[in-house]
Amino acid sequence: MSTAVRAIDANSISELKSIVDRDPVRYCLIGSRIEAGANGFFKPTYSDILGYFNDGVVESAVLLGANVFPISTTPKSRSEFADALKKTGRRSSSIVGPANEALDLWEQIGPAWGTPREVRSNQPLLTMTSRSIIDIDEQVRYSTPKDLDILLPACIHMFTEEVGVSPIQGGSSSAYRNRISELISSRRSFIQEANGEVVFKAEVGTVGAGVAQIQGVWVNPKYRGQGIAKPAMATVVKYVLDDIAPVVSLYVNDFNSAALATYFGVGFEQVDTFATVLF
Repeated sequence: MSTAVRAIDANSISELKSIVDRDPVRYCLIGSRIEAGANGFFKPTYSDILGYFNDGVVESAVLLGANVFPISTTPKSRSEFADALKKTGRRSSSIVGPANEALDLWEQIGPAWGTPREVRSNQPLLTMTSRSIIDIDEQVRYSTPKDLDILLPACIHMFTEEVGVSPIQGGSSSAYRNRISELISSRRSFIQEANGEVVFKAEVGTVGAGVAQIQGVWVNPKYRGQGIAKPAMATVVKYVLDDIAPVVSLYVNDFNSAALATYFGVGFEQVDTFATVLF
């Protein structure tokens, strides 16, 4: 048996896609990356995906980007991925993925990447495949470019509240604004607004392998405790199922009891557990 860790290429991407297709909810992020390459105008390259090859066949992989995401890894492949990642040093802001894989990969990388800001070891991964029985909120709609100026501060607030650092620190305000604008133009941003301010917002951050992953769910603190979240989320689920993908997913911190109550109340069910190591 001969094993090797090297970048996925055009010849091995179909093998990785087969892994993704076996669990599209877990791997929709990688599904999105594969589909982006397939839909490009040029021959795709996959230097941002390391594969673990056993006798020339892909058995596991790791997506390398803003997040490091393990894909169907085993103790043996994680050991070899960890060796490779220790040599390159940390270039990502987090390790995220199936809890046992993400946490074990982090444990093996250890001090080579420095002390993390936070380890979130239990993040339920939830899905829905049909509309909620909760009545929708007709005031929730797709965001438009006219909403950008009020939506951007809400997105910054939510991100900072959730992650613990501002998404525009270090001079990245233009890039973040462009990202929110892109989500609006691609009809992956949802808003409820009143009196010129955001009441509720959410985005679809990733679409891949027939799964749309929701992120950035936020209710303005001024409007919390008024029963807004459930009907708003029910509306987002309706839009996503009707227009974007047949499966809706999201993952949430286990300590966020209010969010969990909202999602379970809307009709989401837990299918997996993620973990995130934040740097």
